[in-house]
Amino acid sequence: QVQLVESGGGLVQAGDSLRLSCVASTLTFSDYHMGWFRQAPGKEREFVARISRFGSSTYYADSVKGRFTISRDNAKNTTFLQMNSLKPEDTAVYYCAAGTNYPVGAARSFDYWGQGTQVAVSS
Repeated sequence: QVQLVESGGGLVQAGDSLRLSCVASTLTFSDYHMGWFRQAPGKEREFVARISRFGSSTYYADSVKGRFTISRDNAKNTTFLQMNSLKPEDTAVYYCAAGTNYPVGAARSFDYWGQGTQVAVSS
């Protein structure tokens, strides 16, 4: 079955950086848009970023624009989320997702999900 496995989370201080990775298996990676979502304790899952099939288009939530960068390496079936200038409000479980539908920022546009990786930012 399709698997998405995230890594790279951890505990950092405000202002630090982290790079999340997501490796996909058992799918034709370039057939899918790739996205990142996050869910903080007591809150709903929210859209963070999305990248088109070959990386020509990227989309970001306003809360992360200018600080986070999504990218992908189709040869390695991997998508990345570079997170700079982290803030305590970025603390959440971060999920990788693969999908083919629209709209861009909707969870329902994604067909497959990873198990998540925890990011904690202390002040």
